[in-house]
Amino acid sequence: MEISALIAKASEYLPGDKVSLIKAAYEFAAQAHQGQMRKSREPYLEHPLHTAMTLAGLRLDADTLAAALLHDVPEDCGISLEEVEANFGSEVTRLVDGVTKLSKLTSRAEGEERKSKVQAENLRKMLVATAKDLRVVFVKLADRLHNMRTLGALPPGKRQAIAQETLEIYAPLAHRLGMWNVKWQLEDLAFRYLEPQQYRRLSRLVAEKRLQREGFISEVSQMLHQELSQAGIKAKVLGRPKHIYSIYQKMGRYTAQGKDFGDIHDLFALRVLVDSVSDCYKALGAIHNFWHPIIEEFNDFIANPKDNGYRSLHTTVMCQGVTPLEIQIRTREMHQIAEYGVAAHWKYKGGEVDASFDNEISWLREVNDWREELDSEEFLESVRTDVLADRVYVYTPKGEIKELPKGATPLDFAFRVHTDLGYRCIGAKVNGRLAPLSHVLNNGDVVEIIAAKGEKGPSLDWLNPQLGYIKTSHARGKVRQWFKKQERGQSIETGKQLLDKELKRLGISLPNVDKLARQFNYSSSDDFFFALGCGSISPSEVALKLSADFEPPSKTVEISRPGKISPSSVQVLGVGDLFTRLASCCHPLPGDEIIGYITQGRGVTVHRRDCPNIINELEKERLINVNWGDVEQVYPVTIQVDAWDRVGLVRDISAIIAEEGVNITDVNMTGHDDNIILLYFTLEIKSTAKLSRLMSKIYSVWNVINVVRKGEVSAKQ
Repeated sequence: MEISALIAKASEYLPGDKVSLIKAAYEFAAQAHQGQMRKSREPYLEHPLHTAMTLAGLRLDADTLAAALLHDVPEDCGISLEEVEANFGSEVTRLVDGVTKLSKLTSRAEGEERKSKVQAENLRKMLVATAKDLRVVFVKLADRLHNMRTLGALPPGKRQAIAQETLEIYAPLAHRLGMWNVKWQLEDLAFRYLEPQQYRRLSRLVAEKRLQREGFISEVSQMLHQELSQAGIKAKVLGRPKHIYSIYQKMGRYTAQGKDFGDIHDLFALRVLVDSVSDCYKALGAIHNFWHPIIEEFNDFIANPKDNGYRSLHTTVMCQGVTPLEIQIRTREMHQIAEYGVAAHWKYKGGEVDASFDNEISWLREVNDWREELDSEEFLESVRTDVLADRVYVYTPKGEIKELPKGATPLDFAFRVHTDLGYRCIGAKVNGRLAPLSHVLNNGDVVEIIAAKGEKGPSLDWLNPQLGYIKTSHARGKVRQWFKKQERGQSIETGKQLLDKELKRLGISLPNVDKLARQFNYSSSDDFFFALGCGSISPSEVALKLSADFEPPSKTVEISRPGKISPSSVQVLGVGDLFTRLASCCHPLPGDEIIGYITQGRGVTVHRRDCPNIINELEKERLINVNWGDVEQVYPVTIQVDAWDRVGLVRDISAIIAEEGVNITDVNMTGHDDNIILLYFTLEIKSTAKLSRLMSKIYSVWNVINVVRKGEVSAKQ
């Protein structure tokens, strides 16, 4: 790229003296980088030049463009910041220094294979720098965009690492800042290197349909333009392309519904640009009169803007009666903000951000507050789940809008309103109806929290990820804080009770607690019980860890004859090929501690070590050590579900079991007092870990009181 292209672009919106600053920065950088080459074998100067060109496309100020041209000079050319300041002033130098520090962090993270703690610290410092001056992250995003365009020159491992970081951190950050133009490019480039075969396949499919799609868009654009003109609305109608990564995501959702690429009709999309907000609504009315609207696909982001400042009307109509057509309606100013986010109306006056969009970056102030409360890894989790995730917008009963990450629950909402409301939450209504605390909120929901009148603390079950009560790190952190403030002795006792309850529920013997504590990186059993009692770890995590200790690596393949063990499934004294069978009294599963009983003429019967028949066995010499070998099948297990009776209960439980891919071989039910019923499900299960996950999900079903593994004791061997 030639400097003349950058100068021409900058001259479109900057005065002459500011353009001169950009020329001087280019000349300084050209001299500093002279003779340096990139791994792509192009002159190094191409990189800062492309970075600055991206920012000129965002119409950023001269100081930012100069910093983009100079951002690698201190690190790669041995030129001090003092020398940069002497030539370009403190403002440019501060931006260069901010970007340089981020670059050093990134390269160190890559050099250590992007260990999670280093990546977390990288993100933390980036967002802190962003909170001080947004232009730092503008330069960093433009820098990453050009690096992604030349990523092919790097070794495969490094390409994958950088592409993954781009998809997880940089693209969502661009989205959070409303910089759609940068976001979609980063996503497509990252996808290209992370899933090359899928990328090539989709690119080919899109290319094959391109002429058909362009013909359709051209035809409906003319039809809509004519209709709007007749309604007296001055508008520009544009076709809106879908990008490769967004198509890939949409295909994932369509595949789950049994559809293929040819069924993705909303690849067709239009954008309508008008002069005023009133024209937006007039255009919407004209479009709905012209084509039949799909009501549930309408969103008004003008009345309820997204947190990053995005405003637009979204509607989907049945075009010509057969094809769904997505249409976005916005003013030209809204379009600039939609494409370039906060960079589209960036103004820097006396070192302060213009108040017109200060609210749009209020989340940065919240992130800044977290850095004192959370360690690096907790910070990274919080930013990913609470800041960079997609958003939903819900209402309080008084009509106030609350913004939450997609997938949030009423409990997340309660903690977003006020920490004390979260602690006292005992129920919720969504759109006027009672809903479980694990209910996933959708755009436009009205949420009312039912709170206890007196003091009430949270439940440790809220921290169990299997139950789905809490999705945001903000709410999870508040619950953990509450439990950590309780007496240590009380928390240790609570932890012991929780572990005992979980082990009994799964029918697993109590392990060596000190060894278990070390597996979770705690030096003593008391520290381990305290962590369990205050919610730092959950009982389900412990159950999965215990299961993993006994299970072979994932070689399980379900076969059609459960309960009949293949010779390699159980090893007797470390040797296979002996006749074995599972005891019907205790139904051992892979993951259980087991022992063999030598029968007369029937080989070895395999029992759980805590089976009463084994504990009470008098002829101890007939017991023999056995262990699980390569498990190749499923095993019958009966679980007992205690629940308040209601219509649809068995259906709901069965649906969860089916979703987990588990087969039900028998169901029995008995009545109890007080409208409580006991349900017995006999299931074909591969492992204890699978059983633990399934039981946690069943426990979250509305009206379920308890779920335990049923260990029936029958006659001896």
